[in-house]
Amino acid sequence: MGQRIDVNHLNIYYGDFLAVEDVNLNIEPNKVTAFIGPSGCGKSTVLRTLDRMHEIIPGAHVKGEVLLEGRNLYAKDVDPVEVRRDVGMVFQRPNPFPTMSIRENVLAGVRLNNRKISKSDADDLVEWALRGANLWNEVKDRLDNPGIGLSGGQQQRLCIARAVAVHPQVLLMDEPCSALDPISTLAVEDLINELKNEYTIVIVTHNMQQAARIADYTGFFNLKAVGQPGHLEYFTDTATMFNNPQNEEAERYVSGRFG
Repeated sequence: MGQRIDVNHLNIYYGDFLAVEDVNLNIEPNKVTAFIGPSGCGKSTVLRTLDRMHEIIPGAHVKGEVLLEGRNLYAKDVDPVEVRRDVGMVFQRPNPFPTMSIRENVLAGVRLNNRKISKSDADDLVEWALRGANLWNEVKDRLDNPGIGLSGGQQQRLCIARAVAVHPQVLLMDEPCSALDPISTLAVEDLINELKNEYTIVIVTHNMQQAARIADYTGFFNLKAVGQPGHLEYFTDTATMFNNPQNEEAERYVSGRFG
């Protein structure tokens, strides 16, 4: 089952530059939480702190807490690699490993974690993950073909299969449909709806209709001015955010009168 995330007084830095200021947020388990807001306001940056991905950038660091079921992911004794096992990430552009077959792509994370796995267990896992990503029937007869040979929408679902194969608790998705056509987008949205039964899902999207369709909760991020840190302006259930927001900036943004 998905796990709960509590973000307390999170400040995100790149070197001395404060990129995002004082985010406080409770992400419910087995729900979809969407982050919306103008470009450059810190949505993706916050998302990347939830699995310590932002640390890959030299000088990037945080102050504050990110608690996964009460365990601080930034505590001294926590291994970031382990965090990324519990918290999977699906990126904006589908990124199957180009030299690997469909099958090897699904198993990549498991192999990366040095898990020894028998051929029959691997076969079962590949089928389970591809079924979970609504891709099995389309690819089951060509598992040894390159993953890169699939269509864009199929590649993105392959990346979701790769993410779920390591059995995470949380799935993070950074604009997972922005490179996809409308039909593929719908397929991924349907999939997200199903996946929340198993996982906690946090998605960054520029597509407000998408947030309105799939999210249970929505956070609106904003900037006071260019060069100022981003912040979480307003967080509420999705119906309130889009139908009756109790925040003037959010109301202007979702009604398209923003900027």
